Amino acid sequence: MSESHTPTSGAARLNTGVAHNARVWNYWIGGKDNYEVDQKVGEHVAGMFPIIRDIARADRDFLGRAVTFLAGERGVRQFLDIGTGLPTAENTHEIAQRVAHDARIVYVDNDPIVLVHARTLLTGTSEGRTDYIDADVHHPDAIVERAGQTLDLTQPVAVMMLGILNFVLDTDEARDIVRRVMTAVPSGSFLVLTHPTFDAELGGEGQIPAMKFWNENATPPITARSGADIAAFFEGLELLEPGLVSCSQWRAEPGSHVPVPQYGAVAVKP
Repeated sequence: MSESHTPTSGAARLNTGVAHNARVWNYWIGGKDNYEVDQKVGEHVAGMFPIIRDIARADRDFLGRAVTFLAGERGVRQFLDIGTGLPTAENTHEIAQRVAHDARIVYVDNDPIVLVHARTLLTGTSEGRTDYIDADVHHPDAIVERAGQTLDLTQPVAVMMLGILNFVLDTDEARDIVRRVMTAVPSGSFLVLTHPTFDAELGGEGQIPAMKFWNENATPPITARSGADIAAFFEGLELLEPGLVSCSQWRAEPGSHVPVPQYGAVAVKP
């Protein structure tokens, strides 16, 4: 980990009186890095929308399959993971460096508790490199600039945006963030993305009241989008098979996972 990033600024932002997404998500997947307020909100949301724990696990499993595929079959050696969340088992660097010990991973998040844990837990192999950037997804140019201190941006990068653009409430701004990041990486780079949806065919209607409760009782505010809006994030890129699908079913064993209302896809920059 780079010694240039210290937890002092993040610690000043830490608010344990309001539920926070990274900690509630950690609670849903069985983690211990959360507070009573996160547990209460998490339980209430799960009561309104019971499939939320399945979504959280499916999103994590998608990460594992996508990183394994990119590091193994596509030979990717650089990953920019924007919206890291709290470290758990099978983080991006662990999966990538299991396939390729020299893989480089840069994590990006702006939650102060993530910052503290990342410095301790997100350490990689001696051959590769793992770094953490305390930055906000709303500032993509700053993310790219700082990522370039660890990654070689003349070589392909897998840009990971799992469950992060749903915190950018304006769809045009979210598209612009994706465009600016993907413009900064070369041909042969990849975009790996998951995003919640309210589409009825994936059972997403229940997200609407649950997200309304979330936005009134937790932070940061969140939104779901239609499959069409999510597909637009991949404009100018080439979707890999099987395209934009429920993240639980992306390159999963046939019949092994039921659909969840969270889209997932991987695309390559021509």
